[in-house]
Amino acid sequence: MRRLFATLAEGDPAALAPLYDALADDVHSLALWRTGSPTDAADVLQEFFLRLAEAGPRLTSVRDPRAWALRVAHRCALDVHRRRRRRGEVGLDDATLVEPATASVEQRVDAHRVSRLLLELPDEQREAIWLHLYAGCSFAEAARTQRVPTFTAASRFRLGIARLRRLMGISP
Repeated sequence: MRRLFATLAEGDPAALAPLYDALADDVHSLALWRTGSPTDAADVLQEFFLRLAEAGPRLTSVRDPRAWALRVAHRCALDVHRRRRRRGEVGLDDATLVEPATASVEQRVDAHRVSRLLLELPDEQREAIWLHLYAGCSFAEAARTQRVPTFTAASRFRLGIARLRRLMGISP
Protein backbone atom coordinates (compact mmCIF):
# COMPACT_ATOMS: atom_id res chain seq x y z
CA MET A 1 0.00 0.00 0.00
CA ARG A 2 2.95 2.32 0.60
CA ARG A 3 3.86 1.95 -3.07
CA LEU A 4 0.32 3.00 -4.06
CA PHE A 5 0.52 6.01 -1.74
CA ALA A 6 3.84 6.98 -3.36
CA THR A 7 2.35 6.57 -6.84
CA LEU A 8 -0.61 8.76 -5.92
CA ALA A 9 1.73 11.30 -4.33
CA GLU A 10 3.55 11.53 -7.68
CA GLY A 11 0.26 12.55 -9.28
CA ASP A 12 -0.84 9.25 -10.85
CA PRO A 13 -4.61 8.91 -10.26
CA ALA A 14 -4.49 5.27 -11.43
CA ALA A 15 -3.44 4.39 -7.86
CA LEU A 16 -6.90 5.37 -6.59
CA ALA A 17 -8.64 2.23 -7.91
CA PRO A 18 -6.41 -0.29 -6.09
CA LEU A 19 -6.44 1.94 -3.00
CA TYR A 20 -10.22 1.92 -3.12
CA ASP A 21 -10.17 -1.88 -3.29
CA ALA A 22 -7.78 -2.05 -0.34
CA LEU A 23 -9.36 0.57 1.93
CA ALA A 24 -13.04 1.08 1.11
CA ASP A 25 -14.42 -1.69 3.32
CA ASP A 26 -12.46 -0.55 6.39
CA VAL A 27 -13.31 3.13 5.83
CA HIS A 28 -17.00 2.41 5.27
CA SER A 29 -17.20 0.06 8.26
CA LEU A 30 -15.48 2.54 10.56
CA ALA A 31 -17.80 5.30 9.35
CA LEU A 32 -20.88 3.14 9.86
CA TRP A 33 -19.81 2.20 13.38
CA ARG A 34 -18.93 5.84 14.15
CA THR A 35 -22.04 7.48 12.72
CA GLY A 36 -24.62 4.69 12.94
CA SER A 37 -25.96 5.79 9.57
CA PRO A 38 -25.47 4.04 6.22
CA THR A 39 -26.11 7.35 4.46
CA ASP A 40 -23.49 9.14 6.53
CA ALA A 41 -21.06 6.24 6.08
CA ALA A 42 -21.38 6.60 2.30
CA ASP A 43 -20.71 10.35 2.66
CA VAL A 44 -17.64 9.60 4.79
CA LEU A 45 -16.33 7.15 2.20
CA GLN A 46 -16.70 9.75 -0.54
CA GLU A 47 -15.10 12.47 1.57
CA PHE A 48 -12.23 10.16 2.57
CA PHE A 49 -11.32 9.37 -1.04
CA LEU A 50 -11.58 13.03 -1.98
CA ARG A 51 -9.10 13.86 0.80
CA LEU A 52 -6.86 11.00 -0.28
CA ALA A 53 -6.87 12.21 -3.89
CA GLU A 54 -6.07 15.76 -2.76
CA ALA A 55 -3.31 14.76 -0.31
CA GLY A 56 -0.66 14.83 -3.03
CA PRO A 57 2.99 14.89 -1.95
CA ARG A 58 2.08 14.62 1.76
CA LEU A 59 1.42 10.92 1.14
CA THR A 60 5.15 10.25 0.72
CA SER A 61 5.66 10.76 4.46
CA VAL A 62 2.96 8.23 5.46
CA ARG A 63 4.65 5.25 7.11
CA ASP A 64 1.54 3.17 7.87
CA PRO A 65 -1.09 3.74 5.14
CA ARG A 66 -3.83 1.72 6.88
CA ALA A 67 -3.42 3.59 10.18
CA TRP A 68 -3.34 6.89 8.28
CA ALA A 69 -6.50 5.89 6.39
CA LEU A 70 -8.36 4.97 9.58
CA ARG A 71 -7.30 8.23 11.21
CA VAL A 72 -8.51 10.29 8.23
CA ALA A 73 -11.73 8.25 8.05
CA HIS A 74 -12.26 8.91 11.76
CA ARG A 75 -11.91 12.66 11.18
CA CYS A 76 -14.23 12.53 8.16
CA ALA A 77 -16.82 10.67 10.23
CA LEU A 78 -16.57 13.28 12.96
CA ASP A 79 -17.04 16.05 10.39
CA VAL A 80 -20.09 14.38 8.85
CA HIS A 81 -21.55 13.68 12.31
CA ARG A 82 -21.05 17.33 13.36
CA ARG A 83 -22.69 18.62 10.16
CA ARG A 84 -25.64 16.31 10.78
CA ARG A 85 -25.96 17.52 14.37
CA ARG A 86 -25.81 21.20 13.24
CA ARG A 87 -28.68 20.48 10.84
CA GLY A 88 -30.66 19.10 13.77
CA GLU A 89 -30.57 15.52 12.51
CA VAL A 90 -29.69 13.75 15.74
CA GLY A 91 -31.37 10.36 15.29
CA LEU A 92 -29.51 7.31 14.09
CA ASP A 93 -30.58 5.29 11.06
CA ASP A 94 -31.74 1.72 11.37
CA ALA A 95 -28.23 0.45 10.61
CA THR A 96 -27.11 -3.15 10.83
CA LEU A 97 -23.63 -2.90 12.27
CA VAL A 98 -23.23 -6.63 12.78
CA GLU A 99 -23.89 -8.81 9.75
CA PRO A 100 -24.94 -12.41 10.37
CA ALA A 101 -22.62 -15.06 8.95
CA THR A 102 -25.55 -17.01 7.55
CA ALA A 103 -28.98 -16.05 6.31
CA SER A 104 -31.12 -17.73 8.97
CA VAL A 105 -33.97 -15.64 10.33
CA GLU A 106 -32.81 -16.08 13.94
CA GLN A 107 -29.33 -14.83 13.16
CA ARG A 108 -30.68 -11.82 11.26
CA VAL A 109 -32.88 -10.96 14.26
CA ASP A 110 -29.91 -11.34 16.63
CA ALA A 111 -27.71 -9.21 14.38
CA HIS A 112 -30.37 -6.50 14.27
CA ARG A 113 -30.75 -6.59 18.09
CA VAL A 114 -27.00 -6.35 18.68
CA SER A 115 -26.74 -3.54 16.13
CA ARG A 116 -29.48 -1.57 17.91
CA LEU A 117 -27.71 -2.07 21.24
CA LEU A 118 -24.39 -0.96 19.74
CA LEU A 119 -26.07 2.22 18.53
CA GLU A 120 -26.96 2.97 22.16
CA LEU A 121 -23.27 3.17 23.06
CA PRO A 122 -21.45 6.49 22.94
CA ASP A 123 -19.79 7.01 19.55
CA GLU A 124 -16.27 6.78 20.96
CA GLN A 125 -16.95 3.44 22.67
CA ARG A 126 -18.63 1.98 19.58
CA GLU A 127 -15.68 3.05 17.46
CA ALA A 128 -13.14 1.63 19.93
CA ILE A 129 -14.95 -1.72 19.81
CA TRP A 130 -14.90 -1.73 16.02
CA LEU A 131 -11.23 -0.77 15.83
CA HIS A 132 -10.16 -3.47 18.27
CA LEU A 133 -12.49 -6.36 17.41
CA TYR A 134 -13.28 -5.86 13.74
CA ALA A 135 -10.34 -3.91 12.32
CA GLY A 136 -7.88 -5.89 14.43
CA CYS A 137 -6.14 -2.80 15.80
CA SER A 138 -4.14 -2.98 18.99
CA PHE A 139 -5.12 -0.44 21.63
CA ALA A 140 -2.07 1.61 20.62
CA GLU A 141 -3.23 1.61 16.98
CA ALA A 142 -6.80 2.45 18.00
CA ALA A 143 -5.43 5.29 20.13
CA ARG A 144 -3.51 6.73 17.18
CA THR A 145 -6.62 6.49 15.02
CA GLN A 146 -8.80 8.22 17.63
CA ARG A 147 -5.97 10.61 18.59
CA VAL A 148 -6.19 9.77 22.27
CA PRO A 149 -3.78 8.12 24.73
CA THR A 150 -3.55 4.33 24.58
CA PHE A 151 -5.12 4.07 28.04
CA THR A 152 -8.13 6.07 26.83
CA ALA A 153 -8.64 3.81 23.80
CA ALA A 154 -8.46 0.71 26.00
CA SER A 155 -10.79 2.29 28.54
CA ARG A 156 -13.34 3.19 25.84
CA PHE A 157 -13.26 -0.41 24.65
CA ARG A 158 -13.70 -1.88 28.13
CA LEU A 159 -16.46 0.57 29.08
CA GLY A 160 -18.25 -0.09 25.79
CA ILE A 161 -18.10 -3.86 26.22
CA ALA A 162 -19.29 -3.57 29.84
CA ARG A 163 -22.19 -1.35 28.81
CA LEU A 164 -23.08 -3.64 25.93
CA ARG A 165 -23.11 -6.62 28.32
CA ARG A 166 -25.47 -4.74 30.66
CA LEU A 167 -27.76 -3.79 27.77
CA MET A 168 -27.86 -7.46 26.73
CA GLY A 169 -28.62 -8.54 30.28
CA ILE A 170 -25.35 -10.44 30.68
CA SER A 171 -23.82 -10.21 34.13
CA PRO A 172 -20.02 -9.78 34.40
